[in-house]
Amino acid sequence: MTAGPAIDLPDLPDLPGPPAPAPPPDESVSPGPSTHLLHVTPWEDALIDRLGHDPRSHYVERFWLGVLGPSAVWLLRHLATRLDEHPEGCTIDVDDTARALGIGHRSGRSAQFDRTVERVCGFGLAQHVGGDGLAVRRHLPPLSLRQVQRLPAVLQDEHRTWQQQAPAHPPVEHLKRRARALALSLLQLGESPDDAERQLHRWRFHPALAFDAVRWAVATHAEDQTAPEPVADAGERPAFPPAGLQPTSRPTPSTTKPTASAASANR
Repeated sequence: MTAGPAIDLPDLPDLPGPPAPAPPPDESVSPGPSTHLLHVTPWEDALIDRLGHDPRSHYVERFWLGVLGPSAVWLLRHLATRLDEHPEGCTIDVDDTARALGIGHRSGRSAQFDRTVERVCGFGLAQHVGGDGLAVRRHLPPLSLRQVQRLPAVLQDEHRTWQQQAPAHPPVEHLKRRARALALSLLQLGESPDDAERQLHRWRFHPALAFDAVRWAVATHAEDQTAPEPVADAGERPAFPPAGLQPTSRPTPSTTKPTASAASANR
């Protein structure tokens, strides 16, 4: 069989190869500008605030960490600091907060940040308020017996020792009087009200107590500065009793030696 004439084929362009695999998503980086805001307010509870533990305390780091998990503990610590700065509440950007804590955030209920919030709420440490509000406890209660039993044996023993050695908490009224006295002292030393309140925060007073103490101290300090000074000496006595009042007994002779001016006046 005779081969036919060769046929020249035109050069074909190179076909594109398979697309490169997409890099794994970085959940710590938000895909775009945030529009999700969360309004955080303090969850006031007189009993827990008196007996509980600050989220930044050693107790929470040592015992609550194994129960809540690191993401939830870091979120509570972050929100506690924000509420120290804004005791009446604040608005946070969810994307910025998630990136600051290294917690991924995406739209939807399956996002890691949303799961962290739901975990905090599941333990009764926060609760949703409306559609975009979150009330957060300022203090965490002591672990329950069931929660302690979930800890490793070494931490269970340590928690039992801590319970035996834990000092009694001072009553709220005692803390209130102490905070007011310290706030007044700071103002008398020349500190501004804002600096005095921040100093009380650094001394670990509850923000509500610090706010009340500074407000009381400002009013008291202003009254002290405007009060007129007494003119008469505290040791002086009037020559006669006030009108309408008569002495009930004869005055006893004074044992004090009369002065020269008094002796000359009696001559």
